[in-house]
Amino acid sequence: MSSTAAPPPEGGDTPSDEEWAEFLRQAESGAGRQGAPKEPSARARMVTARLRELDEEAASRSRGRKLPWRKKPPVAGAWQPEGWRTGPEWQQRGGGRKRSGFTSVLAVVLVAALALVAVRPSLLTDHLPWQDSDSAAPPSPLPPETARPTSAPADGPTPDRPTLAEPFRGSPALRWADGADGIEVPPAKAVGGMSEQQVAHALATMKKLLVGANLTPATLRGESPEAALDLLEPRQKDIQDEFRKALKRPTKDHDPLALFTRFDPREVRLVGDVVKTRGRMTFEAGEPGSVEVHADYSFVYPVRKVSSDSLERSLVRRQLTLVLYDPARYRVTAGKPAVTELDYRLYNSACDVYDGYVHPQFPDDAPAPDATGSASDPYDRGAPLSTDPDREECGTVTRT
Repeated sequence: MSSTAAPPPEGGDTPSDEEWAEFLRQAESGAGRQGAPKEPSARARMVTARLRELDEEAASRSRGRKLPWRKKPPVAGAWQPEGWRTGPEWQQRGGGRKRSGFTSVLAVVLVAALALVAVRPSLLTDHLPWQDSDSAAPPSPLPPETARPTSAPADGPTPDRPTLAEPFRGSPALRWADGADGIEVPPAKAVGGMSEQQVAHALATMKKLLVGANLTPATLRGESPEAALDLLEPRQKDIQDEFRKALKRPTKDHDPLALFTRFDPREVRLVGDVVKTRGRMTFEAGEPGSVEVHADYSFVYPVRKVSSDSLERSLVRRQLTLVLYDPARYRVTAGKPAVTELDYRLYNSACDVYDGYVHPQFPDDAPAPDATGSASDPYDRGAPLSTDPDREECGTVTRT
C-alpha cells in the first residue's frame, strides 16, 4: 500500500525542519507528490502576522468597553469588513442583511406613525383607557323629527354648565341640528287643487320665513326683518301692519317676539354662530285651491352678557301655519302665503318686559319676582302650545 504524506498543519504556519526532512525522504521514494506543500511567501507570512495582531487588538478593545446599562462580551474579529474570512457564515450574514432591511422599513413606518400622531393626537388619546369623556367625540345627531314626541328628552351626556367653548354642554340640544339644517322640508306633492310646484313653493317659503325670523344674524341683533315680512301676503293688512308697528313701538299687545326672535345687543351677545333647531314641517290640502303648511319648531340660543362672561341659554318654540292660495281662483298675490295661525312661547326670558327683545336671566342676576305660572320643561315638545293652560302666564323653567 502506498501512503501519502501528511499535509502541512492548518493555519498557514511554516513547516518544521523535521517535517521537510520527512517530506524530502518520501519525495525521493516517489510518495506524496500530490500533497507537496509550498513554503509561504514572505508577503503571505506578513499578512498572516498582521491579521493575527489585528484580531488580538480587537479582542483587547472589546474586553475593556462597557455600556451604560449592561456588559457586552468581546466580539472576535469585530474589526473585519463584512464577509472577510467568514467562510460558510456568509449565508447567515445574508439572512442578517434581510433582517436589517426589515428593520429599516419598520423604522420608517414608526417615524411616519409618530409624525401622524403629532399632527392629530386624538388618534391616540381618544382610545386611551383613562381618556376623559368630555374630550370624546361629540354625540351623534338625532334623526329628523317626523312625529310629535311622546316624552321630554333626557339631559345631554355631560350635565354641567355651558362654557364659551361648549355652549350646549349638558343640553339635549347638543344632538339637535345646527340652524337651518334642522328645518327639514318634506317632499312636495299636488294637493287641494295645487300643483306639486305650488306646494314646493309654499314649503320653501315657510323655511325662508323661519330662517329669516329666528336664525338670521341681523334679526337676532334686533334689526328690522324686512326680508322676512316681504315673504308674506301684502294684502293681509292686519299681519303686515301689526308687525311693522310692533317693530317700531313694541308693547305688550304689539310684540314683535310673536313672530321674530330678537336680542338687545346692548345687553347680550350670541355665543358662537350656531343656534340649535328641532321640529317638523307638514302640509295638507286647505280650502279648494289652497295648501296649508304647518310648522312646529324650537330654537335654542346660547347667550352671554355683554358686561361679563356669564353664560345661559334661552329657548323659543313656535307653531305657525301659512296658507298659499291659487291666484287663478282667489284675489291674492301670486306666491305670497298668508298667516292663519301663530303661537309661540319664550323660555328663560324676563317677565313683564315688553320692549321687543328676549331678556335671558343669568345665574349671577338678582332673584326674579315670584312666577305666577307653573314650571315647564322647554325641551318637552310633546303637547301643542295651544293646549297649555299657562301659556298666558309667566312661569319658571326646569332647565335650559
